[in-house]
Amino acid sequence: WSYIGELWKPLWDTINIATLGTVLAIFMAVPVAFLAARNTTPNKTFLRPLALLIIVSSRSINSLIWALLLVMIIGPGVFAGTIAISLRYIGFIAKLLYEAIEAIDPEPVEAITATGARGSQVITYGIVPQILPAFAGISVFRWDINIRESTVLGLVGAGGIGLQLQASLNVLAWPQVAVILIAIYISVLVSEWVSAKVR
Repeated sequence: WSYIGELWKPLWDTINIATLGTVLAIFMAVPVAFLAARNTTPNKTFLRPLALLIIVSSRSINSLIWALLLVMIIGPGVFAGTIAISLRYIGFIAKLLYEAIEAIDPEPVEAITATGARGSQVITYGIVPQILPAFAGISVFRWDINIRESTVLGLVGAGGIGLQLQASLNVLAWPQVAVILIAIYISVLVSEWVSAKVR
């Protein structure tokens, strides 16, 4: 248990990888989702297929593969892990969000459009309020999953507690491995509780 003092910083790094990666993914996924949705895309022949291609491409490559590539390109550390998480989950968030956009009630949008509102006003007052609950649920759910994902990314050099786990496994320090696994388990339980409360 004396080893637990060395785990606070890697555990904090893991939480930061998940949180910042999720925030970056959300920032990139929102415009992609609006371009992919049939009822909000400005161009169905070029922009919508391009947005769908981004969604499929992002979802088809596992975060571990992204992490391996990024560790080779930009070097090992937390930054590589954060970018790997964000690139992987642009597609996941955008897919669920564009499905929520397509499922909105069109009547408020038509009513706001009839008043002569600009496109940005229609989105702000007609679409965003309808998708906000789905958006909040998707974001928090993804963050919760990313906490688990980011623990694994350290095994390939992308920072966080996984890096500590790899180091302990390499020297066969099984008591340390047990403490690390307990710390990961507790952090996942806490993130699960937080996401449940927010949802």
